[in-house]
Amino acid sequence: MDSKKIRQIFLRFRKANPHPTTELVYHSNFELLIAVILSAQATDKSVNKATKDLFAVANTPEKIVALGLTGLKKYIKTIGLYITKAKNVMATCHLLIDKFHSRVPKTREELESLPGVGHKTANVILNTCFKEPVIAVDTHIFRVANRIGLAHGNTPLEVEKQLMKVIPEEFKHDAHHWLILHGRYVCTARKPKCPECIIRDLCEYKDKTV
Repeated sequence: MDSKKIRQIFLRFRKANPHPTTELVYHSNFELLIAVILSAQATDKSVNKATKDLFAVANTPEKIVALGLTGLKKYIKTIGLYITKAKNVMATCHLLIDKFHSRVPKTREELESLPGVGHKTANVILNTCFKEPVIAVDTHIFRVANRIGLAHGNTPLEVEKQLMKVIPEEFKHDAHHWLILHGRYVCTARKPKCPECIIRDLCEYKDKTV
């Protein structure tokens, strides 16, 4: 895909949604960190439902530690893989208290030292909390980028590297959210909604739906 077409795609995304953000509900960097850890292989909707009650009683590392593992599990048991996630959240809270003065760290290396935080989760935090122009490639972005011709890769990291190269600097910060939302609501997995797509004429997908 040529650079002029890529620029037009993101100009349209920006016009349609000037200030995109995550659909996870949070009120602090810490709440977003916990929500993103919980969101692995789960929907934002299911996470928001659980964290609404959790954050009402425990929205700091200290308060979650005070809940204890059993107490934490009660709040997140509706989320997939909740047993492993509970252990990771608890371990992360202990580390935040012991090493980072109960604050979410600002560097990739420090973020990825936290249990349950991998490359993708670190990118979400760096982008959303600290405004860094990085792209967290989830299943939606991986599918959309390959499908429309923005990037071609067999792994999320390959796609991420290509997107970072081809997306103009002015769009990089918001690109993550635009592409996720596009994949979630328009360029869906089973049957993309091509007739209502704002970039239909720019997209290089050969099997467009009618």
